[in-house]
Amino acid sequence: MTDSGEIISPITDAFFLTGPTAGGKTKIGVKLANLIDAEVISLDSMAVYRMMDIGTAKPTELEREGVPHHLIDVCDPWEEYSLADYLKDAGRAADEIRARGKRVLFVGGTPLYLKGALCGIFEGPPADAEYRNELAAREAAEPGALHRLLAERAPDDAERLHPNDTRRIIRALEIFRARGRSITSFQTQFHAESGRTNRCRGAVLDWERPVLNTRIDRRVDQMMKDGFSDEVGRLLSLGKPLSKTALQGVGYAELAAVLRGEAEPDEAVERIKLRTRRFAKRQATWFRSLSGLTPIEMNEPVDPDAAAGLIADRFLNEE
Repeated sequence: MTDSGEIISPITDAFFLTGPTAGGKTKIGVKLANLIDAEVISLDSMAVYRMMDIGTAKPTELEREGVPHHLIDVCDPWEEYSLADYLKDAGRAADEIRARGKRVLFVGGTPLYLKGALCGIFEGPPADAEYRNELAAREAAEPGALHRLLAERAPDDAERLHPNDTRRIIRALEIFRARGRSITSFQTQFHAESGRTNRCRGAVLDWERPVLNTRIDRRVDQMMKDGFSDEVGRLLSLGKPLSKTALQGVGYAELAAVLRGEAEPDEAVERIKLRTRRFAKRQATWFRSLSGLTPIEMNEPVDPDAAAGLIADRFLNEE
């Protein structure tokens, strides 16, 4: 760990069930938690928001009654909730679960949360709004200037960042200004110091793309029947704009545009389906990049009991 105390360590000694959106994680996760005597920590960046229920496909009240779930409904939809916030809260929840003599089971499909929990993160110094504005103005006046500046100060960061990735370039320059080192150097140090087996076991539900796309379309149609548009309408009536993070939830921006008269309902639903399919494709890329996740082949019809039993056997045999 760095002397600045800005490293958030990975979660240790836990189980992970992940997979693409609409892949059946929630139901299988509840069955799995019962089999391995675990409590669930949600691994979903949208489920943390209150009042965002249908569009995030949160576990039902019945499912939560059967197995305790954590990090669901922890903040309001106008509030920002970062990866660092999540990892700190997840670490505390994991400690409390273990103190009750239960195992820790993460269930969800947000790739960044998954990687953070498995690998930890370098949080970095707080944002400097004045310096950020100064850099943004410089880039607007001279496109490409910030990447050239980063190449002079932190060439290892510049090498891994695209010249058009202005947001991350600004953050890298901000960290260099505050700490005199590149983000890459902090991350390399962290991985060298934490190069240990963290005793985590993970399974990823693996679907053929055409089958998963059909499941996605079916889920979106069901969400619309369940009142997804009404849910978005209630959020818009709160009088406070949704946070940037909350607006990333698939479907919320699309249906908000419909309610404002800026889009047609049918077109919005098709955009939601397309965006969800693209998200599932990105998830699959992330999952392949993370070592230690055991693929579990899935197909229709899903048998949650059988899938959970298979995963439980593999998990417990690895202990």
